[in-house]
Amino acid sequence: MNAWLLAIAVLLTLGMPPCVWAAGRDSAVERLAGLSLATSVVTAVLLLTAQGFGRSSFADLGLVLAVLGPAGTLVFSRFLGGRSIEAPDAQTHGKP
Repeated sequence: MNAWLLAIAVLLTLGMPPCVWAAGRDSAVERLAGLSLATSVVTAVLLLTAQGFGRSSFADLGLVLAVLGPAGTLVFSRFLGGRSIEAPDAQTHGKP
């Protein structure tokens, strides 16, 4: 086991539980923060795996995830934000 693989083990052991905990909470904003943090952790794990095993294909996966992860978070927040903003207006218009 080299230092890269040890870093992966530490990152997965100490980094992923807070992400899962945040992604499992009640508020949609907290779940989104947990998802975004998990994307960052997985990106780092893939890049460390590429160095640890000497395979460049894992680095490609990490770089693609680094580019697409924030874009996916923005798309998710756009759809989620539209619902939470429109819901209070629909309730106030229905009341006399």
